[in-house]
Amino acid sequence: MAMNYSYLLTETAQDKSWAKDALVVLGASVIIALFAPISIHLPFSPVPIATQGHVILLLAVLLGSKRSGMAVMTYLAQGAAGLPVFSGGKAGLLCLAGPTGGYLLGYVVAAYVTGLLIERSAKRTPGRALMAMSVGNLVIYLFGLSWLSQYIGLSSAFTLGMLPFLIGDSLKLLAGVRILKSLRFYQG
Repeated sequence: MAMNYSYLLTETAQDKSWAKDALVVLGASVIIALFAPISIHLPFSPVPIATQGHVILLLAVLLGSKRSGMAVMTYLAQGAAGLPVFSGGKAGLLCLAGPTGGYLLGYVVAAYVTGLLIERSAKRTPGRALMAMSVGNLVIYLFGLSWLSQYIGLSSAFTLGMLPFLIGDSLKLLAGVRILKSLRFYQG
């Protein structure tokens, strides 16, 4: 029996209890944190290649705007409290205030915007999911580059904080669309 929606989206939409939502948010924040070790430090850039941003975008499609936004805020709170959940196993408030802090803060807005775009879609299709996650990825860039530019200037921020990541991010977005297909997220 095929399902038209993801299990998480269907189950959480049917039961509006705060406890279930809290567990979904906490679980999603743990999933984001589990991807922290999967990063590659680039010797020429203060920004590592990380998977958390795309995991967040994928969760935003599955969970919607409010739950995914809360999951990212919970994830950031875990890191701020000292748990090693940021890229490369880093932690602490200094990570939020450092050169990559804008990317981390951008995750919250990106999750909300991506989830909102999917919620407002009349039909869930691979193209709409790709569009929503792409907009979310642009939000991450917007926050990340504007923050990073305060440290190294706008031109260098663009060169070191976005250009090296465009191809990899595009491939991760396409992988996200494939993952959603395997979860039977799409309608029709």
